[in-house]
Amino acid sequence: MVILGITGGIGSGKSYISSLLREQMDVPVYDCDAEAKRLICEDEEIRQKLTELTGAPIYKEGKLQKKVLADYLFANQQHVQKVNAIVHPAVRRDIGKWVEQQDSEVVAVESAILYESGFDTLVDKVLFVNAPLELRIQRAMKRDGSTREQIEARIGMQQSEQQLEKADYVIDNGTEGQTALLDALQRMLKKITVNQTET
Repeated sequence: MVILGITGGIGSGKSYISSLLREQMDVPVYDCDAEAKRLICEDEEIRQKLTELTGAPIYKEGKLQKKVLADYLFANQQHVQKVNAIVHPAVRRDIGKWVEQQDSEVVAVESAILYESGFDTLVDKVLFVNAPLELRIQRAMKRDGSTREQIEARIGMQQSEQQLEKADYVIDNGTEGQTALLDALQRMLKKITVNQTET
């Protein structure tokens, strides 16, 4: 089994590429962002640690109070690191369990912070999803309802260039149609499986 990491800058279309792999090519994909949100709500250890950390009623009637968590996160950059130190190890364990349950030749792990979280050490190959800067800004503004300035600030905080250089595969998700993207993904999967057979 080959574990493929999928990453890329904001607005690059990582989730779209993941959906093509999942729905068109039967490649199971673990979505770190979605699963982290699930674990924050369901994992008892995370719930206890976050409550102790924030010292606030972060859960009410068993439900996460998103505003309370957001206020805590935005108050201080160190708060983000403290929350990540609680959530990331749980996601890491969950990825391990998920991979064990799969029986596909290739599985994928999608994460916007693949390197920052250390999840890159769990994968065998990395696919970097790329797109022109202006298109990424427009996509993110439309998706998040954020201003150009907010999106540009978030892009400025990401280390996309370094991540692109580290990647084993790069797919440009700009104006290409679905057919071209599927062809590119098919070629990538063929390389992965051929290399796996040879080793």
